[in-house]
Amino acid sequence: MAAPISQAPAATAAAAPGPIFVDTQHEDMVHDAQLDYYGCKLATCSSDRTIKIYNVSETSYELTATLQGHEGPVWQVSWSHPKFGVLLASCSFDGSVLIHRETRPRDWTLLHGAKYLHESSVNGIAFAPSEFGLHVAAASSDGRVSVLTHEPDSSWSVEYVSDNALGVNSVSWAPYGAYTDDSAVQQQDPSQQPQAQPELQPPRLVTAGCDNRIRFFKQSLETGQWEEDASSPISKDGASHSDWVRDVAWAPVLIPNHNIVASCSEDKSVLIWTQKGGAGSEWKAILLHTFDAPVWRVSWSMTGHMLAVSSGDNDVSLWKQSLDGKWTKMSSVEAGGPAAQQG
Repeated sequence: MAAPISQAPAATAAAAPGPIFVDTQHEDMVHDAQLDYYGCKLATCSSDRTIKIYNVSETSYELTATLQGHEGPVWQVSWSHPKFGVLLASCSFDGSVLIHRETRPRDWTLLHGAKYLHESSVNGIAFAPSEFGLHVAAASSDGRVSVLTHEPDSSWSVEYVSDNALGVNSVSWAPYGAYTDDSAVQQQDPSQQPQAQPELQPPRLVTAGCDNRIRFFKQSLETGQWEEDASSPISKDGASHSDWVRDVAWAPVLIPNHNIVASCSEDKSVLIWTQKGGAGSEWKAILLHTFDAPVWRVSWSMTGHMLAVSSGDNDVSLWKQSLDGKWTKMSSVEAGGPAAQQG
């Protein structure tokens, strides 16, 4: 479903720089493709109910495994941080979340099968930043988000968070260090040793809803339970979505307490949400661009300087923010075609 790959020997692409097109060999539509932490493994998932794993490099790619177990279309996959091993989580229309582990090269086993975790389709899946531990968040059409946690006895616990009755399409974690509390440092006597460090805030999530909204959640320091983050209100001024929000992505943190989130929608728009000043400050949205078709996915680069946008007209575009705060389209890649550089 995308471009040539051989089952046995690794296929080699042309030496010229540019995108590598991979024939996934899925038998139906491909819904997601994710590279692992090192960019050496690619996972794809499809309506054919399977997940395929490839070894990839700059010039070659090789199919190494096909994972089964879901009873419906598989919508999304997510890699864990390598400190936990080679783990891949997947979510499906069947209401389940599966977590597979590569025990040795090309040999995968099911680590945890959360069958019928939700009453309806599970549309989005994401591992937490590794510093928080081994957690997986899943967004569902039943209006809830589930957070699975790996416990010390190797069991998995689950907590549900109510979002909105119409359903949730996507979920994204705040990066580790996104919020810090500097009050302890500010109140400390400078002569006191050792110097106090800024206190890190608890984990946070952002979700994309079928009610045309994004929502923020945090884990309570007092109870450990997840709750909507009332301390970070969303500004009623500025841009907003007018149709289902399909995806949401929290940008890597460049400056503590300065956070950026991207969201995309069926209304053909991508919004950039910015919060300056940390917890308690308003989130304000600006319009990045209105596209020619519904926008399905947004994804940040590792440094947070560039945003990739995938829209329904078979186009993937890259956007970068300039020093004056304006966003500029850098390039685009149409299905089956080379990248087109912009000015």
